[in-house]
Amino acid sequence: MSSPTETASDLQNSWDTWHAAHEEQRASEHGFLAVTGLHFLDAEARPVDGIPGLWNAADDTVTITLSALERLSWDGRELNPDGTGSTSVLGPIEERDALYLEHGPVLIEVVRRGGFLVVRPRDPRHALRTSYPGTPAFPASEDFVVPARVEYFAESQSVTVGAVVEGIEHVYEAPARLRFELGGVEHVLTAFNGHTPGTLNVLFTDLTSGDTTYPANRSLTVTPAEDGTAVVDFNRAVNLPCAYTDFATCPLPPAGNRLPVAVEAGEKLPVQREAAA
Repeated sequence: MSSPTETASDLQNSWDTWHAAHEEQRASEHGFLAVTGLHFLDAEARPVDGIPGLWNAADDTVTITLSALERLSWDGRELNPDGTGSTSVLGPIEERDALYLEHGPVLIEVVRRGGFLVVRPRDPRHALRTSYPGTPAFPASEDFVVPARVEYFAESQSVTVGAVVEGIEHVYEAPARLRFELGGVEHVLTAFNGHTPGTLNVLFTDLTSGDTTYPANRSLTVTPAEDGTAVVDFNRAVNLPCAYTDFATCPLPPAGNRLPVAVEAGEKLPVQREAAA
């Protein structure tokens, strides 16, 4: 049988491996640290800093007008192939869908968030990415690995939450809630559908939020077992993109997902953060 020291060491080693992979993804060439701006589109055709063309939105489509000297490519084809100028209509773009265009090393993300069409250039040369020092975290602790009961709703509930950007609301499907004990007290958290099939995503805050951890939210992925149980490992609580930059539209946790305990586990406040000008 493993000693407590060996168990703690195994937990930390497992966490170190997992977190290194998470950090690598976060700092990837066109990851969120490469985003240079958040540009909301409307009916008026306007330039977007750092990329070619005039951009405007109508309903669920985006129109890009290029002059004779401007170049963009989408899905492997040039939008202005003969160099005489062009007008291209992209879409329809549904909520949380994305299209990607290329301009040299810059990947141009076109997304729909909270009903708004948004352009976010991703430049791998962006200083936030190239100087990224990594994210500090609490030491892994068995105290924050807790069993939970997954209580599925008869029907998934549509839950509307706010966002870190004023005026935006997000709607997510919540199939279940998690019931567990932490610090000798029972807690319940609403869980959304996860990013991969069979997983749940939990957005939460706690008594460390705004002190040692990012105030708006942290995120945790939970994988339920077939018997309706799950392990909630708060050591794997991570920051959303909004913890690093104002160029994000991250959702806020649903009502009730504020834990009245200090979850001293998972990622802490980032060392550096980019504010919009």
